[in-house]
Amino acid sequence: MFTGIVEEIGEIKSIKKGAKSSELTIKAEKVLEDAAIGDSILTNGVCLTITTFDKTFFTADVMSETLDRTTLGTLTSGSRINLERALTLQTRLGGHMVSGHIDGTGVITHFRKDDNAVWVTVNASKNLLKYIIEKGSIAIDGISLTVAAVSDNDFQVSIIPHTSEQTTLLSHSIGDKVNLECDMIGKYVEKLMGLAPKSETKLKLSQDFLQTNGFV
Repeated sequence: MFTGIVEEIGEIKSIKKGAKSSELTIKAEKVLEDAAIGDSILTNGVCLTITTFDKTFFTADVMSETLDRTTLGTLTSGSRINLERALTLQTRLGGHMVSGHIDGTGVITHFRKDDNAVWVTVNASKNLLKYIIEKGSIAIDGISLTVAAVSDNDFQVSIIPHTSEQTTLLSHSIGDKVNLECDMIGKYVEKLMGLAPKSETKLKLSQDFLQTNGFV
């Protein structure tokens, strides 16, 4: 589990491609200060496992499922990436709960300067937008951000100077794909609301049922 607060911008040192998978070697320092084999590192929003490391790099395997669902397959040597270690019980949760399991990708369609901030518009599918709410949380390439606006086709976030300096988001160009992880709470609620208990009455949990019984 992660917070979406990027600790370091790493760099792809090399990529070893298999038939359907890849092994990434990533330059890093801060996220390796207390590292161990098997630790999780959030890499552009994707939870990867350290397989080897030293003080200046680590390697991680990427399976075909991850390459298909994320932007990791588009990385090349020299690509800059957002990195974060898994949280601990002593970590301040400055962002939001991020699992590192990508829901899908979006496409950056617009940048707009607004005094000291930059508004970024990201086009996303309806399957993702249904979980994205105004003033809710979204992780873009592993960055915990607050949703500023949502439409039927896209959503917007506002990037403050600190975020632009500490992450790679504003180094993107219009048309670039980014990894998206929606707030997990909405997905759990949707799943539970649609489940019917295994009983002869087939009682279904619904909004009307919750209101009638004083839950909402």
